[in-house]
This record gives sequence, C-alpha cells and structure tokens, in this order.
Amino acid sequence: MVNNLHLYREALILTLSLGCWGILFSFIIGLICSLISYYQIRGLKRIVSIYIELSRNTPLLIQLFFLYFGLPQLGIMINSYTCAIIGLTFLGGGYMAEAIRGGLDSVSRTQVEAGLSVGLTQSQVTRYVIFPQAMAIALPSIGANVIFLLKETSVVSAVALADLMFVAKGLIGMYYKTNESLFMLVMAYLIILLPISLLFTFLERRLRYAGFGR
Repeated sequence: MVNNLHLYREALILTLSLGCWGILFSFIIGLICSLISYYQIRGLKRIVSIYIELSRNTPLLIQLFFLYFGLPQLGIMINSYTCAIIGLTFLGGGYMAEAIRGGLDSVSRTQVEAGLSVGLTQSQVTRYVIFPQAMAIALPSIGANVIFLLKETSVVSAVALADLMFVAKGLIGMYYKTNESLFMLVMAYLIILLPISLLFTFLERRLRYAGFGR
C-alpha cells in the first residue's frame, strides 16, 4: 500500500481536476439554462428542455463513448481528458439547471413586484432580489450535484484516464490485493468528498434557506 501510494495521489489530483472543471462548467450552463426556463425565452426554452431531458436520462458512460469513440468516426478527434470534462459538463448542466430553477421558482412574485415598484430594473431585480434568495434555497441541491459529479468521475476510466478507479482496478489486476486496493480507493474518495460535504452543510446552516444566517 505504501509503495503504490504515489499512484493514488496522482489519480486523486486528476480526479479533482476533472471534477472541478466539470462542476464549474456545469454550473455556468445550468445557470444560463435555468434563467432561460425561468423567464421562458421563446425558442430557447424548448431547446433547454430537450437538453435537460437528454442529459439527465442518458448515462455518463454512454455520453463518454459517444465523445471518445463516436465523434472520431465523424472526423472529430478529442482527447480523453477533454472528453471527460465535456461529458461531466453535459451531465451536470442538466442537474444544475433544475436545481437553480427550483430556487428561482421559490422566490415569491410579491418580492419581484416590490423590487420593480421601487424603480429597480428587471436585471437589478434578478441580481439583488431573486438570485441571492434562489441560490440560498438551491444550495442543498447544488451541493448534492457537486458530490454526485465528483463520484461520477469514477466512470472516466472507460476512456483511458488514470483516475482513482483506473488505478484501483489496475493494482487489483496486477497484485490481486483486492481489499487493500479498495480500501485505498475508499479513503481517496473520502479525502475528496467528506470536506466538500461538510462545507456545504456549514453553508446551508449559515444561509438558512434565504435567511442568510441568524
């Protein structure tokens, strides 16, 4: 276990890198899609709905296979690292969009009308009235999606990326030390996920569902 610790360290860094990029891009896409759905922008709303249904109802593994093995048949070559980020972004964007949209929908129309009545523009109402409360309410769902996407990185070994799962399977195949390899795999994921889970729990308590603390 000590001799192979460096392999898990390198795989952990790769997993964190993929997860961070995937979470960042999926949040951006989810935010844009949620605003389109909330304001019911014609033309784009239907596209967003199709995207959300497609991303949430297809496995990440199938998406990765399409990117890594399918696109080259069309002459589009993408390396495995980029494929993993695109796949995580495509999957996570749909979940983030629904999480944020739920937060936006929970803000009462009365507050929106009050903001407009005191002279705020629609963009200012969105920025100062709707968005802060919506994000506070959506935080538990966003946190769950963050953890979900980090765990989904275990699938990227299918496109030849040496993530944590790839290293664990490789060591099991070479040394037949299943218990030791899986123990180190579990510990590696705990190192990543436990602090994030505790952080979101702390933030949820502070925000108190749009109460912004006590």
